[in-house]
Amino acid sequence: MNNLENKEKKLNNLIDRLSVLSNSYSQSTNNTEKIKVEKNQLESEKKELENKHTELLREHKYLKNKLIKLQEEANKKTEMEEQFSQEIEDLSQETEELVEEIEKWQT
Repeated sequence: MNNLENKEKKLNNLIDRLSVLSNSYSQSTNNTEKIKVEKNQLESEKKELENKHTELLREHKYLKNKLIKLQEEANKKTEMEEQFSQEIEDLSQETEELVEEIEKWQT
């Protein structure tokens, strides 16, 4: 946005200079009118770009939050998978111990 403001200031300075030059050289007001029309057009484009920029910032924030939520969900699923794997490993160990105990009793 700062870049646009600088350009706008420079444009306004140029318009002021051109107006002074126009008056001093007795040029037609037609050129001044064209410059004013261009200035209005540029201001309109500037507002449109600012609105698009604001919308993009809003969308960026939304997508960033959504990404964070998805990462949190992925982390939770990973933790659950690790916990599930650990429980399976524990059950497997208990089963092996029970089988060994049964074998001891059978012999």
